[in-house]
Amino acid sequence: MSVKIERLNDTFVEEISYILMTEVKDQNIKFVTITDCEITSDLSFAKVFYTVLDLTKKVETDKALKRAASFIRGKLSERVDVRHTPELKFIYDDSIEYGNKIENILDKLNNEEEN
Repeated sequence: MSVKIERLNDTFVEEISYILMTEVKDQNIKFVTITDCEITSDLSFAKVFYTVLDLTKKVETDKALKRAASFIRGKLSERVDVRHTPELKFIYDDSIEYGNKIENILDKLNNEEEN
């Protein structure tokens, strides 16, 4: 991956987070954390990974992000200097949940060894 794309990924994470906090009015999106972004090399698509604090609102948040995607893209085009602002696809990032699950399994194994 090129340095330019990596830098754009980081910039998108920061800017999308800022837009969600300050400019999006939908309350379902207020507690979203943007964890990563993967922009294609031709700048046509960006996968934006996110997590939510309250897992019970995961479905509502997903729908709200999909509704707000074009608004967020428009704000990004104003804030980030790129020739073509990529189409945004929001994807729930389950890596934190997966990491917690692995950690719990390891804790159980360690406790069994001690007993």
